[in-house]
Amino acid sequence: MLKRRATILGATGSVGQTTLTLIDAANKAGDAEIEVVAVTANSKVEELAEAAIACRAEFAAIANPHAGEELAARLVGTGIKSGAGPKAILDAAAMDADWVMAAIVGAAGIEPLLVAAERGADIAFANKECLVCAGDAVLEAMERGGGKLLPVDSEHNAIFQVFDFERPHRIRKLILTASGGPFRDRDPSTLTKITPAEAVKHPNWSMGAKISVDSATMMNKGLERIEAAYIFPVDKDIIDIVVHPQSVIHSMVDYVDGSVLAQLGTPDMTIPVASALAWPDRINTPAEQLDLTKVGHMDFYPADEVRFPALRLARESLDEGGLATCVLNAANEVAVAAFLKGHLPFLDIAGVTEHCLEKVRSNNAGSDLSEILATDKLARDHAWQRVEALAGRA
Repeated sequence: MLKRRATILGATGSVGQTTLTLIDAANKAGDAEIEVVAVTANSKVEELAEAAIACRAEFAAIANPHAGEELAARLVGTGIKSGAGPKAILDAAAMDADWVMAAIVGAAGIEPLLVAAERGADIAFANKECLVCAGDAVLEAMERGGGKLLPVDSEHNAIFQVFDFERPHRIRKLILTASGGPFRDRDPSTLTKITPAEAVKHPNWSMGAKISVDSATMMNKGLERIEAAYIFPVDKDIIDIVVHPQSVIHSMVDYVDGSVLAQLGTPDMTIPVASALAWPDRINTPAEQLDLTKVGHMDFYPADEVRFPALRLARESLDEGGLATCVLNAANEVAVAAFLKGHLPFLDIAGVTEHCLEKVRSNNAGSDLSEILATDKLARDHAWQRVEALAGRA
């Protein structure tokens, strides 16, 4: 039987909620005995308290330092300890869970992950910033701690499931699949007037606004290429991207003997979360069973770096090394936020990002947390300045 002591960093987000739902179901079904050590959230006090009580957590932490009293009041009589502020989040990460879901959004999730990694926990991570911005630091912390890095993104989880870690030299190519987003078939000349409402309508997946826009620009796939370069012990130049509109094959590994191993499933994040939670075992999930007769056919197309310049920017930043990928991520976040607020045209998202990559330079190898966070801030400042300059131009 699967036994775990688990902490969920980012328990009120979609991945955190999915994790808690799977833990509850597995425990009730007798599939597992998973104790929840700690749960955290940024500012959703009521949701965090409800989650902590439902899963009988030992500790609940809220990042907002002004929400501590309300959280403590909601937990009176439960026996659940609580804390507030950034230090409380780190305290949660430092507790003795052997498995940690790292699902805190943004750069705020980097330091808690590093704390959990240093003490040897297995880390299931759903936070792109952790590897895109701080990949070297994360890998060094994981090596010191001795835990396992378990990818939750559907593409990396798919590769993880079919990757031969004992013989990586027998791998010819990693193939990340991409839906192509909502504009894969649109005439490029019509993309100048794309609205936020159009950009967040993903054809296959139900996701938040920011990641949906990243799918529309295909920046999400560029970021995934960067992540894959850190997760898997292969040369970055053998990581390829293929557009697969049906999102049935979540990624593939091409071996030297001509075998191509793929992980297939319905487009449901429950599946990769469950895979990471149960690894190396498996547990039941409520995900819809894949029926290939209903799928009928599957299509594949090259990923076009001209149509989707974000793919080129991600590849170039990975090639450059240092903290270029940190700059890429920060600038893109600002540009997407500006687009969603109506302050930036869709096609200028990549333009703002490229501008910052040209202006913000760092030769740091990327393992010093203070340098990572300083570079992240500098890139964001430059990105906002560029957005304001473009708005003034209009």
